[in-house]
Formats: sequence, structure tokens, C-alpha cells
Amino acid sequence: MSQTLNNLEDLAADIKRWGIELGFGQIGITDTDLSAAEERHRQWIEKGFHGAMDYMAKHGDKRTRPHELVPGTVRIISARMDYMPPHARDSDEVMSNSELAYISRYALGRDYHKVLRNRLQKLSEKIAERVGEFGYRVFTDSAPVLEVELAQKAGLGWRGKHTLLLSRTAGSWFFLGEIYTDLPLPIDAPLGGHCGKCTACIDICPTQAIVAPYEVDARRCISYLTIELKESIPEPLRPLIGNRVYGCDDCQLTCPWNRFAKMTQQADFHVRNGLDNVSLIELFAWDEATFQEKMAGSAIYRIGHTQWLRNIAVGLGNAASSPAVINALEQRRHDPSALVREHVAWALNQHATYGLKNA
Repeated sequence: MSQTLNNLEDLAADIKRWGIELGFGQIGITDTDLSAAEERHRQWIEKGFHGAMDYMAKHGDKRTRPHELVPGTVRIISARMDYMPPHARDSDEVMSNSELAYISRYALGRDYHKVLRNRLQKLSEKIAERVGEFGYRVFTDSAPVLEVELAQKAGLGWRGKHTLLLSRTAGSWFFLGEIYTDLPLPIDAPLGGHCGKCTACIDICPTQAIVAPYEVDARRCISYLTIELKESIPEPLRPLIGNRVYGCDDCQLTCPWNRFAKMTQQADFHVRNGLDNVSLIELFAWDEATFQEKMAGSAIYRIGHTQWLRNIAVGLGNAASSPAVINALEQRRHDPSALVREHVAWALNQHATYGLKNA
């Protein structure tokens, strides 16, 4: 397949237009050169900041060398899609009420992996209609891909000090996805950073996981602790988690650039099952069948019922003491899971040690 320069420029413009039509907020194109990020990534792994996420290291340099991950790749089409759901209860109100469960805004609707992968596949099919058969592979947080680095190179934004991608026109409340392709498309210019002297994200992090500008120790990050970590949550960090039972948005909530964030236009990301305004006690009462029914099609489904209960037990341990909270914990004192029992015992001890909070 041969394409002239003018044809490739027209194709790139069409890809961006098709992407918007498919619900993406922006499309950018970049090459495969991640040499500038490779040493930083290697040092991050050597420091152990990836914690138990072994997959971050096991693929070697394929994460920073797209052409090795998918041979023949010469360009990456990077896409972002807004996910902030409309009509969700105010995040600060939820986090300030210890009876409620705080769930990261990205997980209030359907699983983004499926939504973005489906749209990226449709975009790839649109390209194939134009150029014929071509080499490509679609990714959405599902393989050794440095999504933020690629999106930055593709001109979608810059890496903030919290390590998330920031856009001057869309903040950071969006998902990223990629199409690795063998089409030699014209590339977009990367953007410079616009964080300046601001340290709001660093200052607000409940566990001080942002150990330096642009560097996160995942082992302290609440998103890692509640989602990626499958074992016991370290005791010193449990009180700092508060009522965050799945993920953490503090660094995004405080970021000045998010005043430009846009509500999602995708119904898939709207709130499901009232998860924006639900009590810890109600969620803790779910049996496994209820969890599977309610969380089917949600990103939360992947952590499983046991880990879900572990997280909520920590939230209940940090809640204001009341007979209802104590009773909810007592109901699972003898849970079949040793992991759940451990965290329930810790939570009950929190109330026994400090007495009735707010009494």
C-alpha cells in the first residue's frame, strides 16, 4: 500500500474528524521514539515504586519501544475520551461524610476498557475503509504501553506533577487509548508543560504518594492500595484512606486545570447503581452474588468481592462510630476470607481504641 504525502495528511485530518464523531475529545499522532522516557521508567522500576505490579517490569523495554511490542509500528494514534459523569453527587461532599463510600469518578459507570477499545476498533475500521488492509493494534490500558508519554508526544497535553496527562482545554478527567499502526502518518507537535510552581496535587495527596514532582510511589497511592494490591493494606496507611473504597481523585479534584474539564457525552460513563451516593454499610452488606450482579460491566468487577469487602472494612474503620457501623463490622467478623477478617478486626479495634467518635 502506497500513500503520497498529501494523501497521508488528508488521512490524518480525517482520522481526527472520525475520532471526534466516535466520541473522542481529541486525537493526536506521534512516532515510536520514547528514548527520553526509557531511562526515567527504568529508574522508577529500580526504585520499586511499581510495588506488586510486576507487569510493569516483566515486558522489559517493550513498554518504551512500541516497534518491539508490535513489529512494524511506525506511528501511534493517541486518543482521549472525557469521563466525568453529569449529575454525580459532589465529590467533596461524599468524602467529607464518613458514612458514605467514595468511588473514583472514572468507575461510576461502565468499564472504560470495553468502551474505548470498541471505539478505537471502529476508528481502525474507518481507516481500513479508506486505505485498505493495514497493520494495527488497539490498546486501552491493557498492555505494556506508556500512555501518558505517547499522548504528550502526540500533542494531547502534558504530564502533570501527579503524573497524569493534563490538557489546557479538558483538565485531566479523561481516559486514554491508542492505535499502533504501520501507516507513516504525519505527526503532531508535543506540548510544553503548564504546571508552573503549583504543588496543589502534591500537597493534597492523603498518603503523600507523590514523592517528587512527576514521580509517584505507587506503593503509597490509594488507587494502587484499593485496586492493584491484592494483599493486606499496610496498617499505617489505612487511616489515611478515609472512605475511599475504590481509587482516589484528590489530586485531580484540587488541580486548577480541571476547571476546564468537560462532562462526558458518553452515556456509558454516567452513574450506575447509585455509586456516587451510597453508604459504606449498604455496600458492606452485599453478598458475592449481589456484587457480581451490581458490578457486571463495571471496572470494579475486576477486583472481586473479597477485595471489595477489604476496602470497605477500612472505610468503616475510619467512619464515625455508631451502633450501625459496629454491627455491620460484627456481621463479618467471621467472614470466610482471612483477608476480610483481618481488616474487619482492625476496623473494630479502631472503634474500640478511640471510643465513639463524635460522641
